[in-house]
Amino acid sequence: MSAQSNSLNLDSWRALPAAQQPDWPDRAELQKVVTELGGLPPLVFAGECDQLKDQLAAVVRGEAFVLQGGDCAETFAGATADNVRNKLKTLLQMAIVLTYAGKVPVVKIGRLAGQFAKPRSKNTETRAGIELPAYRGDMVNGFDFTPEARVPDPWRLLKAYHSSAVTLNLARAFTKGGYADLRQVHAWNQDFVAESPAGRRYEQLAREIDQALAFMRACGADPEEFHSVEYYSSHEALILDYDQALTRVDSRTGLPYDVSAHMVWIGERTRQLDGAHVEFFSRIRNPIGVKLGPTTTPDEALALIDKLNPDNVPGRLTFITRMGSSKIREFLPTLVKEVTASGAQIAWICDPMHGNTFETPSGHKTRRLDDVLDEVAGFFEVHRSLGTHPGGIHIEFTGDDVTECVGGGHEIVEGDLATRYETACDPRLNRGQSLDLAFRVAELYRG
Repeated sequence: MSAQSNSLNLDSWRALPAAQQPDWPDRAELQKVVTELGGLPPLVFAGECDQLKDQLAAVVRGEAFVLQGGDCAETFAGATADNVRNKLKTLLQMAIVLTYAGKVPVVKIGRLAGQFAKPRSKNTETRAGIELPAYRGDMVNGFDFTPEARVPDPWRLLKAYHSSAVTLNLARAFTKGGYADLRQVHAWNQDFVAESPAGRRYEQLAREIDQALAFMRACGADPEEFHSVEYYSSHEALILDYDQALTRVDSRTGLPYDVSAHMVWIGERTRQLDGAHVEFFSRIRNPIGVKLGPTTTPDEALALIDKLNPDNVPGRLTFITRMGSSKIREFLPTLVKEVTASGAQIAWICDPMHGNTFETPSGHKTRRLDDVLDEVAGFFEVHRSLGTHPGGIHIEFTGDDVTECVGGGHEIVEGDLATRYETACDPRLNRGQSLDLAFRVAELYRG
């Protein structure tokens, strides 16, 4: 235990039950990796985390909307310029739709540069009578179904750090180096506009934006905000040894920040009040999120607020609801009503992905875009009925033309799933489906 960890009590989580942690075969090797990670530079800076917290405070006040999205589970092989650019392109296009059609400022947060670990419902996986440890993400073990690949390897934590650094470097270059310039709205679309209904609809919107920009230039206005975007990273901080090793004390304030990402969240499977994850998150000062499923009681939500945001700082704590389209209208109202009545300053975001997964007869995990859209619609209905702010969406998507979710304007049916089913874990929306969703959300927001 370092003197720093001791003085700030950052190790307090180690005395509590920690769900979903790998069964590392060699703790001494893990300690070597953790020590090395502890000496590496931060991936993000505390000041950037505070900037995001301020933007999320605007969401709490009802003045902005969060678009949070990216891969279900990143892979080391996916940290390429093309992959990162395609994800950013999709996120930027969705943000443009929401900003222009929804007429709302959009806080852009990627599930990116750290989303290398996944919670699993079972510790093992069985195929053809062979039982092996479950794949827990590239940060822990390999995807291949072999005894060698599935052994948890702590040196993968180090590889996750370096892969995150590469991804963040690319993201910063794209968002600050001209690629995110608003005048690029057509260039982001050239490759799929002709064959995609969502692409054609987006292109029409892009032409309107061009006309608006031309008018502003003619008036002598060319704001700096048109040429780059603020873009933030986030991941589920699942492997606590990794996230603690990347926690640093900010020289400005003397407070600890998990500098592996701007925002980190606790999953539905690890939000136990007496568990290690909630304890660790209570010690760091990043903006944080908690996933809440349909079994969450108002008392549990209020206890999480007391533990994680005792000073009631706006922008510090976000609740990301994942109810499922069949349950959101039933279970969300009481939760929102009682949390709001308590005076808690909370941003509410809808994750319409995780409650809507099912398995086809072919064995593919998938989601229906109609279910995703319906859960988002239910989220807006509940908040509108209560007079609270529907603060954002949290989705799993890719910039590629995968066939992992069914439905969409360019419809994918169950028989198409095997065509390009490439996810390392859960099914993701492809680019056309993501834009379909963005247009629907914009309509709901203006609604």
